[in-house]
Amino acid sequence: MAIDQVTLDILWARLIATTNDQAAALMRSSFTSIVRDAADLAAGVFDRRGRMIAQAVTGTPGHINSMASGMIHMLNKFPADSLRPGDVIVTNDPWFTASQLNDITIATPVFKNGRCIALFANCCHALDIGGRGLSADSRSVFEEGIQIPIMKLMDQGKPVEPLWDIIKQNVRTPDEVVGDLHCQIVGNEQGAKQLLQFLDEFDLDDIEELSDEIINRSERAMRARIAMLPDGEYPYQLTVDGFDDPLVIKAKLIVDGDHLTVDFTGSPGQVPLGVNVTLNYTTAYTNYGVKCALAGDIPNNEGSFLPLTVTAPEGTLLNAAFPAAVGGRHLVGHFLPSVVMGALADAMPDNVMAPGFDGLWDTHIAGVERGSGRHFSYTWFSAGGTGAMKGKDGMSATAYPSGIAGVPAETIETLAPLVVLQRSLRVDSGGPGESRGGLGQTMEIEVLTDEDYLFSGLYERTKHPAPGLHGGAPGKTGALRTNNGADLKPKITTMLSADTVTILEMPGGGGFGSAYCRDATLVLEDVMDGYVSVEQARTAYGVVIDPETMTLDAALTQKQRKTIS
Repeated sequence: MAIDQVTLDILWARLIATTNDQAAALMRSSFTSIVRDAADLAAGVFDRRGRMIAQAVTGTPGHINSMASGMIHMLNKFPADSLRPGDVIVTNDPWFTASQLNDITIATPVFKNGRCIALFANCCHALDIGGRGLSADSRSVFEEGIQIPIMKLMDQGKPVEPLWDIIKQNVRTPDEVVGDLHCQIVGNEQGAKQLLQFLDEFDLDDIEELSDEIINRSERAMRARIAMLPDGEYPYQLTVDGFDDPLVIKAKLIVDGDHLTVDFTGSPGQVPLGVNVTLNYTTAYTNYGVKCALAGDIPNNEGSFLPLTVTAPEGTLLNAAFPAAVGGRHLVGHFLPSVVMGALADAMPDNVMAPGFDGLWDTHIAGVERGSGRHFSYTWFSAGGTGAMKGKDGMSATAYPSGIAGVPAETIETLAPLVVLQRSLRVDSGGPGESRGGLGQTMEIEVLTDEDYLFSGLYERTKHPAPGLHGGAPGKTGALRTNNGADLKPKITTMLSADTVTILEMPGGGGFGSAYCRDATLVLEDVMDGYVSVEQARTAYGVVIDPETMTLDAALTQKQRKTIS
């Protein structure tokens, strides 16, 4: 029996509130800024069949969508009827969840009248997982840290002590890592408490009927959106830096009625270093790109995934085979929404965004603190500029598609012996266009130590800029510098001398539409705001501005634009 619309709206709102409470409990109790401030996590509720029904508004697509497919693997190992109250399941298997060992998924069954009726799950980035640390210069997953197969972390309320001991013994920051595991459990327990409360209010024994209604409606809505696209094939390719040689991601979107297939055949084979991507993570970010372009208003759940198929040949960059190195998988996986957008650029130009910096910039520094002799290990995430859309400039220093929040300089300086000497937007880094690409940012970091320290960065777009769309120009590439000429590699761990100050210059997003069509007054505003230089205004936009008076010369601008065109 179908649920009436009013009741469905109320139940849906309660489900979303429940998952938001789940995520809030996790974040507010977290031991790390990665979870607490950057929100590198996902939280959601699943029915007893392992289908994701709803997710919290906070979180990353790579976590939530990978977790959605990973729950089936968990229930294959531990069927719902075999679980008991107090059980907690855990894994960080990259081939089943978020494609990186640092990302740990925890699932907790919910019971009503002695029967498992649902599961709450969340996925968080652990501060450390052992191995080489957060880097992409590993040769296999065995170098990247502890691998936790799908197993119980808690067994009927009792800790599985050997597993906890192994984790504590093999990570550099055991208090933070183990603390966050407890917080993940607490988050799920909060979600379960809220779910049982509203089931009692509505006199429901389980969520199966509600789950069917939500999933069926979401699937129908998603199929209707896909059916609006003309049948056919839509190819696109995007170049990223890779290591020594660039990697060209090739995709073909195939629309057949109300079904969409994204085929990555033709993309590179898997590489011997850690930027390989498992298929579930490829699927996660591909689905997100499709949702952003076609159906941002449709709930993200099992139903919205059903009309989509993502394929890549096994043993290739986007469907890496075990035991491929995957520690920096986001340096490829985060570019997949831009590939989807590029493929759909002609079919739906009003809905797509030009490629941006895309690949989140991760920085890891470890060493010995000056004065105290305390060993420290700290990681934070930073963002460049997003691509522009028709009628909308790109966002500056904003993490798309990951959704990771920037960590304040004050937080970085409080949690580690680091000083942020500079944090500013990079002038001229956004790709020129009728809509301008978002700006990257510059960060200058000093380490308070008297000993050599470890520096590891997972950085992309230092060689190949984010291209524009529909005549827009590319954004500026990123760059790495030091105060003493020390050589920094974008994806390689390096030991630096104590006096080394590092400067990170992050890439900008691509522009959309011809820069000569941008309103000259908007260019003037950009110059006055420090986003665009007077020189770039003239050479890229054809807009002439007097640098002394900061006024627009309309006659010279008209002449300049006519000359350029």
